[in-house]
Amino acid sequence: MNSEFIKRIFSSLILLPVSIYIIIYDNMIFKLFLVICLIISIYEWNLMKKNKLLNISGLFFLLFAFLLAYKLRYDFNENYNYFLITILVCVFTDIGGYIFGKIFKGPKLTKISPNKTYSGMIGGFLLSLITLQILFNLKTLNIEINLSLNSILFIFFISLSSQIGDICISYFKRKSKIKDTGKLIPGHGGLLDRIDGIIFAIPAAYFIILNNLI
Repeated sequence: MNSEFIKRIFSSLILLPVSIYIIIYDNMIFKLFLVICLIISIYEWNLMKKNKLLNISGLFFLLFAFLLAYKLRYDFNENYNYFLITILVCVFTDIGGYIFGKIFKGPKLTKISPNKTYSGMIGGFLLSLITLQILFNLKTLNIEINLSLNSILFIFFISLSSQIGDICISYFKRKSKIKDTGKLIPGHGGLLDRIDGIIFAIPAAYFIILNNLI
């Protein structure tokens, strides 16, 4: 077990419960948290060397994603369930992809991100599905959505969106010839390295819920 993996585990053990607390219990801190994350994300995006048009497009997408993050949290009768589920799916998709990819290896998913494998992609979806199933049954986080075919499909599309986001940011990092977007989070890199999947999954989640597709 290398030192980077240990750092990654410890960082996750700290960040996940803190993030869940902010999402559920404290509206003002949540809003401040979103603003701080947006500022850091814009800063890290600007550090990557890209052409001007791409840079501006990325900034607009970040603003769009964070606006929908706010709306996803507050638009649906101030019910945090959808937002929390989206975040948890992204987190456990990332963890599942990392663990399954390391254990089973196998064919590479894409040249854009050489560490991504088909086993990791499947593992990310499975771990997010299993984890949400456990949370639904235990009612640990007071999530009020039953696990049905629709919610399974929702988890699948959010997991898929998260993995696409991860690959997209990896592409831009590769073009910029950098490994991480920053050094803010031990074991993960920058904030964008941590939320790359989330900023793609949130618009997908908002669109699905807004159009009553689940």
